[in-house]
Amino acid sequence: MPILYLLLVFLSPSDKQASAPSELTFRRPSSPTKAEPLPGIDSPAAVDLSVVVPAYNETLRLPPMLTAAIEHLSTIRSRSYEIIIVDDCSSDATSQTALDFGKKYPKADIRVITFEKNRQKGGAVKHGVLHSRGRRILMVDADGASQFRDLELLWKQLDVVQSGEEGVAVGSRAHLVKTEAVVKRSFIRNLLMYGFHFLLRTVGVGYIHDTQCGFKLFTRSSAQQLFGSMHIHGWIFDVELLLLAQILGFPVAEVPIEWHEVDGSKMSLMRDSITMAIDVLVLRVNYTLGRWKPVSIDKRKTE
Repeated sequence: MPILYLLLVFLSPSDKQASAPSELTFRRPSSPTKAEPLPGIDSPAAVDLSVVVPAYNETLRLPPMLTAAIEHLSTIRSRSYEIIIVDDCSSDATSQTALDFGKKYPKADIRVITFEKNRQKGGAVKHGVLHSRGRRILMVDADGASQFRDLELLWKQLDVVQSGEEGVAVGSRAHLVKTEAVVKRSFIRNLLMYGFHFLLRTVGVGYIHDTQCGFKLFTRSSAQQLFGSMHIHGWIFDVELLLLAQILGFPVAEVPIEWHEVDGSKMSLMRDSITMAIDVLVLRVNYTLGRWKPVSIDKRKTE
């Protein structure tokens, strides 16, 4: 048993990732050389919606996604918003692309954070969320695979299930399993998908059919507690968020959305599938043994 416990400790990610001074600042398209301090999620909300976009080498896919987002958000004049792009130490010009793009939409509140070291997708989302100002917070992938207008489907369902200040609405592609979008995938890709879903059911998050869709909406209070307690920064950070929501008794709505495959995925199918399987098991064991547990708001830091 001691050997197994030591193995668990070795495999468990460290949650002590101190931010560099520059990572606690953001830049605007209107003043791209001026670094402004980031707010914390423990501050009162200042806008209705924060849109958090993790981005790694996204010079090609980011502009179309942002265009769709701003065009939709501009139709709802009563809802104030900000868009937070977290550049996860890209090797291309992702940050500059975002800043240049924002100059085309001067009325949009676009904020760009640039990491000095790669933190993986979950780390980028966590950082953006914990430094956002929205009453509700949407995490969305930079690839544009989800239709941004489906935000309204999540918004309405969150209105329905929200209890007090808590609630989560997750976009789902589960209804597409038997459609052409999934059927045309390779046999090995579909086999890994079904195997992953089976593993999720065995560790207790099978109540959500699609945990990995990168389109999720949170109340500010729920986001603060879930992301503030999160340890996993790799591909399955969504699983930990949903497991935490279950532990804390937060209401979660799963909402069917439109989705299409977009070229340019950063995932290595075999390597990352193995890593994800290990992370799911590490996640479940840590919470079962009590090594990991939700952190109360008064003790939580925003990094």
